[in-house]
Amino acid sequence: MEWMEEDPGLPIKFGPCSNAEYDPQPLTPVMNETIRRALGECDRNARRTGMTRRQFLLSLCGAATTLAVLDACTRDAVKRPAGRYPISPEATVDPDAAREIIGGDNYVFDIQGHLLEYELNRPLQNNEGDYFFSRFPQQNCGAEDPRDCYTIEQFLDLMFVRSDTTMVVISALPIAPEGSPLSMGVMEETRRVASALCRDERVLLHAQALPNVGPLEANLDAMQKMVENNPVVAWKVFTNYPDLYDHNDDAWRLDDANPNLPQVGEAFIRKAIEVGRPTICSHKGFSRASPYASPADVGPAARKHPDANFVIYHSGFEAGITEGPYTPGTAHLGINRLIDSVRKADIGPNQNVYAELGSTWWYVMRSPEQAGHAIGKLLKYIGEDNVLWGTDCLFYGSPQDQIQAMRALEIPDEF
Repeated sequence: MEWMEEDPGLPIKFGPCSNAEYDPQPLTPVMNETIRRALGECDRNARRTGMTRRQFLLSLCGAATTLAVLDACTRDAVKRPAGRYPISPEATVDPDAAREIIGGDNYVFDIQGHLLEYELNRPLQNNEGDYFFSRFPQQNCGAEDPRDCYTIEQFLDLMFVRSDTTMVVISALPIAPEGSPLSMGVMEETRRVASALCRDERVLLHAQALPNVGPLEANLDAMQKMVENNPVVAWKVFTNYPDLYDHNDDAWRLDDANPNLPQVGEAFIRKAIEVGRPTICSHKGFSRASPYASPADVGPAARKHPDANFVIYHSGFEAGITEGPYTPGTAHLGINRLIDSVRKADIGPNQNVYAELGSTWWYVMRSPEQAGHAIGKLLKYIGEDNVLWGTDCLFYGSPQDQIQAMRALEIPDEF
């Protein structure tokens, strides 16, 4: 694929881009300055190490150089940063030193992976898949048909060849299953191809559940059939589907606390437990201020159902909100909404609520200050065993830069 040989750009991606669940945020002056300085430093360090520009940008030293510049630029704007990327000067030119900081042999289990396989479902029955396709920066991968940037082949390459990811969960999208480019059939085919190539079970699958769309009993029966016919490990739900951002009389809550919304949450959770798949992955956050993706219902539902696991995708994060410490005055903002919900329900760390980082980490990693607060408070209130890795890739390309940034993140002792 000759188009993959173009200039790869900075090894740590800054955007602007989106997972189609929020509007891409314009680059700040600090980000623009970071990019300018990082490009210059990478050129200089490439000459120092005797590498070509392309070789250096694809190297560990290139990633270390970019993180070092990001740390310096953002630290200048914050007197006591809650998070840092402490990259030594040696790591920017010495591969072994860089490997000590951003390399590793960690077991990387990514629980939020996506792809869009249009060839298996062409033409689409609706425009939802086209909407997703048009929003992702991955469409600029260089293929003649941009849709080829989202294929099974691309997904496996970006996840398992171009990153240190060990296992991945393919998670459903808020697209109607009929004609979806990420239908269960597409997921199954991806899993089959990965198993044939790698001789292992490194790809796991989520089942999409839509308890609020159509008759409830039919939806519960569909859950039973899904488990009987497919190797699914958990459920993916969007309580704000189908009208993700507008007024939504069909939205629902995990705890059925709003009598004006469909009363399907309790029945769905009970069915998930009954069929032996008690892990519920719920999209919470990235809602453009829609109340229907708020994590306020997480605590009450988890408290009532200790035999179910509630994995909160995106951890309640909202684009455009600066993440700081959790305080009573900020309990209604972003990630703090999830923390507030579990605290009010008296659910402590490392119980049955989990925080997932897909897109959240990509968003905050560009700001070490926010990154430190976001990760730190999740570790404190949700639990160090219950913060789960997810990247929302391939919508941001390879997740390798996210992995490297997470390895480098340091939260100072005083925080």
